[in-house]
Amino acid sequence: MSDTLGSFYDAVQSVVDNLVFYVWEFGIPVGPGVYVPWAAVLLLGAGLYFTIRLGAIQFRQFRHGVAVVSGKYASKEDTGDVTHFQALSTALSATVGIGNIAGVAIAIHWGGPGALFWMWVTALVGMATKFSEVTLSQKYRNVREPDPKKPWEGMIAGGPMFYIERGLGRIWKPLAVIFALFLACVALFTGNAIQANTVADTMSDELGLAAAVTGLITATLVASVILGGISRIGKVTAILAPAMAMVYILGALTILVLHIQDLPAALGSVFHEAFSPKSGAAGVGAGAFLLTFAWGVRRGLFSNEAGMGSSPIAHAASKTEHPAQEGSVAMLGPFIDTIVVCTMTAMVIIVTGSWGDPTPGEIDLSSGDISYVAERDDGTFTFGEDAPEAVEVQDGKATGTGVGDVQIGWHQAPIPAFYLDDAQTEPFTGTIYAARELAVSENGDEHAVLYGDTVTAGAPLTMKAFQRGLPGDWGQWIVIAAVFLFAISTSIAWSYYGDRCTFYLLGPRAVLPYKLVFVGMHILGATAPLMVVWTVGDILLGLVIIPNLIAVIFLAPRVREEAKAYFERKPYLSRGTPRE
Repeated sequence: MSDTLGSFYDAVQSVVDNLVFYVWEFGIPVGPGVYVPWAAVLLLGAGLYFTIRLGAIQFRQFRHGVAVVSGKYASKEDTGDVTHFQALSTALSATVGIGNIAGVAIAIHWGGPGALFWMWVTALVGMATKFSEVTLSQKYRNVREPDPKKPWEGMIAGGPMFYIERGLGRIWKPLAVIFALFLACVALFTGNAIQANTVADTMSDELGLAAAVTGLITATLVASVILGGISRIGKVTAILAPAMAMVYILGALTILVLHIQDLPAALGSVFHEAFSPKSGAAGVGAGAFLLTFAWGVRRGLFSNEAGMGSSPIAHAASKTEHPAQEGSVAMLGPFIDTIVVCTMTAMVIIVTGSWGDPTPGEIDLSSGDISYVAERDDGTFTFGEDAPEAVEVQDGKATGTGVGDVQIGWHQAPIPAFYLDDAQTEPFTGTIYAARELAVSENGDEHAVLYGDTVTAGAPLTMKAFQRGLPGDWGQWIVIAAVFLFAISTSIAWSYYGDRCTFYLLGPRAVLPYKLVFVGMHILGATAPLMVVWTVGDILLGLVIIPNLIAVIFLAPRVREEAKAYFERKPYLSRGTPRE
């Protein structure tokens, strides 16, 4: 069974390696073989466009969004399934999660500290994008009578698929269908399988739980909530999202206070390396401006989802009669998610010196974290190389480690030496067979596991930073709890996004079957190799923004009309004393 799964994942990896180039690396040529990724240009360009078109609304109306989400202008008579706070909590549950723990760590692993700067830029301009897409989602949402016997079907359905068809006209319906198909798949991978994968990876590393067992546990918890529909989802996320974010932020703030003397240098490296990056973790890739830029934008998008069209689905269910009102609430999402939470994670990783610092660890030769790299002339490494048939090792050191030679890596960083014991006192001598996932010593003994210094990435890197930053085991347990809760809440929120897309494509009867597939995909995602799951998610992320941003850009005049009418008439003033 494991051989079959391994072959399946290898086949998937070979396909996604080709796709990821065209989605996240290919773009505007600026030199021989060097491109500014089209996805990054599209996202930042759209954000700048909306910022200018709406007069920097994300800064001018930020305080109003805070007042609205506090419930100051709420009315029980407004149409919708959830309150402003519950809608924002659901949207934040989908964004404040693994992207903040594992995604930021991956961005720094590949792009260095400078990647955080580009995450900030993506978030700030993304606030205007988020206002635009959520305003449209409210304006063109679909309202129906709810069926109390089928709460999972809901009363409200909204999102890009509805404003594409209703705003641009039925001739654009094929674009709406493409978006709904893409996002339903994004929900299965990015919003679901990645969450399960990160939890399983963390629980396996820290508690020794089998990935399949962890997947079954988290899938059961997710299923128990999502079958109750958006009302139950909103109630659960309204409690989970603020509580878990607060615990995580307090832990990070404590570490930053303890390392206050290192903060100025850490912040300086973020700004300096945003434009002049140094070599990345063990030379894995940073050192090229475009790589730092691309990883910052990629993880920024994954984290706050501005421009992707997912959050508008949650905000469409909010109780309001004024589209721009919910748009102002939605602007808070990228700020909280990226400017606050992602920054906390990144600063902790940088000030504790955890970034790019190899540590002793177990090297499971069957793990999806095994990779194959080759050294470039400049000392950095390419990755995604084909596995060699055999690697000869003498006294722990692999032979053939010069420029261009394929080496065994862990998280895309080369492993300097191999040992037979955890204490690294017995160097391994023999042959490592990649296809057999086996190492054979010179005396004929077989080993499925070796030991050596490895570079961590994803959630384990964040966990290492918290462990270093806090006394005792507090850091470890804060990240374990955060990973567990963030992943569950994110999967819960994304199940709603996926089922609304299914609702649009196939009608209410298809919602329950989709939820069941969603739960099954959660279990499957827990057992998949880390990079396969993340890369498939990244490809889908890049594809889904195209139909959404096309629609939002074409409908920008209507967004501006809604914003102007709402903020000039100020209908919310009749509901109480404004806090502004």
